[in-house]
Amino acid sequence: MIIRQKNIRLSNPETRDFLADAYFPEDKDHLPLVIFVHGYKGYKDWGAWDLMAERFAEAGFFFVKFNFSHNGTTVDDPENFGDLEAFGNNNYTKELSDLGFVIDHFSRHEKTDENKIALIGHSRGAGITIVKTCEDIRIHALITLAGVDTLDRFPKGEAFENWKKDGVYYVENGRTKQQMPHYFQFYQDFEAHFHRFDVERCMEMAKAHVLIIHGTSDESVPVKSAEHLQLLHPHSEKFLIENADHVFGAREPWNYQNLPDDLQKAVDKSVEFLREKL
Repeated sequence: MIIRQKNIRLSNPETRDFLADAYFPEDKDHLPLVIFVHGYKGYKDWGAWDLMAERFAEAGFFFVKFNFSHNGTTVDDPENFGDLEAFGNNNYTKELSDLGFVIDHFSRHEKTDENKIALIGHSRGAGITIVKTCEDIRIHALITLAGVDTLDRFPKGEAFENWKKDGVYYVENGRTKQQMPHYFQFYQDFEAHFHRFDVERCMEMAKAHVLIIHGTSDESVPVKSAEHLQLLHPHSEKFLIENADHVFGAREPWNYQNLPDDLQKAVDKSVEFLREKL
């Protein structure tokens, strides 16, 4: 039997309260802890992530997914971007703090094995997991799903100068049509901690086992990013899924009982990898 603990409230004193989900088999102990990190304009309940969590739990893992505290959702409404002010005030320092808090919290859970911890990051979330893996020796395995190879994903040229002058720029959410703000503090935080957020350096220095999963038809993060990540970490394993897109065939909402084929391939490969490495 799979236990599903939804919307666990976590209180990070460095950021603000946010929610996490835990999925795990009821009849087993000392479970490897696998933490999933969503990407830009993402959240823990998007698309097929619930089904993905089920598959990992069925495979014998303690699987956690969570909302970053400043991803634009709230503890009262975790599936909508109801707090765009928080979204605009998000930055990488806050995301790394939240991820560290999640690791600390669930590594102490009575069902988990604190010596077997893995991170899975999707898209920009992969960049955050790469940095955290470099910083935290507790991380034994890392999986990037459609992962970025840099966190310097800011406007350039005239657009950057306008952002600096105006203090904010907006990106439309293609699904909700909301105009989502990005305050200039985001770049200032990045610039102030540039060395820490250097994904290339972190990937080179990471001591964990690494699996890089990418779709060859990714429209948001080109497959060359996966090739670059493998060059940076030559002992990593790369797994390309032919014709897969950025979200491996999923979408929001996902009203089916099974995972999309490409995401199922990614999960199967991840389970195989983690069973071998943890």
